[in-house]
Amino acid sequence: MIGESNAVKKYVFMILLLSFLSACSLNENAAELYKQETPLKLEIQTPDTFTAGEQETVKATLTQDGKPADHTDFVHFEIWKQDGTVHYGMEEAGNEGGGVYSISKDFDKDGLYFVKVHAQQGGSLIMPQKQFIVGELSKSDVEFLQKGTGKQEAGQGHHH
Repeated sequence: MIGESNAVKKYVFMILLLSFLSACSLNENAAELYKQETPLKLEIQTPDTFTAGEQETVKATLTQDGKPADHTDFVHFEIWKQDGTVHYGMEEAGNEGGGVYSISKDFDKDGLYFVKVHAQQGGSLIMPQKQFIVGELSKSDVEFLQKGTGKQEAGQGHHH
């Protein structure tokens, strides 16, 4: 008799459990209820040639979901020379409209430079980086490129 009582209790428990779980069915549109995050995309444009001693403009085109991102939280440019002799800290970019942001700088020294763009809109933060050459490369610049790293963080160049 005791065995039958436990079997009945397990049976009743299973029926109650299944009834409870079936009441918690998934909403078929649950994915649509949550905000779909679309990442920021950024393309850095540099002039085809830079001339030492002249002011040049570096641009960044920022898009989100295929549309120009005009209402960003911030867009900052950071530019430095590979050997560490030149460093322009983060500066706010000018908004040219249509998702295009720019900064103009004087490049007084030949060599390998890097630009990093820090851009944020909503919860999306991106920091792409691009290298470019002003005038002629030094021997150390050529050696750096031959190592094949292609990336450098600001302030990590060597001083000569």
